[in-house]
Amino acid sequence: MRSASIGLAVVVVLAAASGAVAAPKEAPEVKLARMLDGRTAGKPVDCINARNTDSIEIIDGAAIVYRTKNGVLYVNRPSIGADSLRRDQILVTKMTGGQLCRMDMVTLVDQGSRFETGAISLGAFTPYAKPRP
Repeated sequence: MRSASIGLAVVVVLAAASGAVAAPKEAPEVKLARMLDGRTAGKPVDCINARNTDSIEIIDGAAIVYRTKNGVLYVNRPSIGADSLRRDQILVTKMTGGQLCRMDMVTLVDQGSRFETGAISLGAFTPYAKPRP
């Protein structure tokens, strides 16, 4: 009986320790603010050149950040479906030409299962650039 109690205590201690070690999830708006720190917002635009995009990062439930080759970050807050954005999704966009534009529909696909999980409609693209020295 005593060994069962000790074994249970060890499991409880390990479970508590693993919870204490796990980092708290950063709020989406905090993560976005950290990414944009030191940058100045420009006038929103309706389209960006997709060929000039270096990387894309999804901010859970809030926005998509397109990093361009010249270092400008374009933040897109979808007009429809932003709450369904997750960083573990694949964005599938059907473009005509080489531009991503406001009101383009983007299909969300789960990376693991490869099933469609929803769709969003892109909003305007707000550029954030570092000030020139």
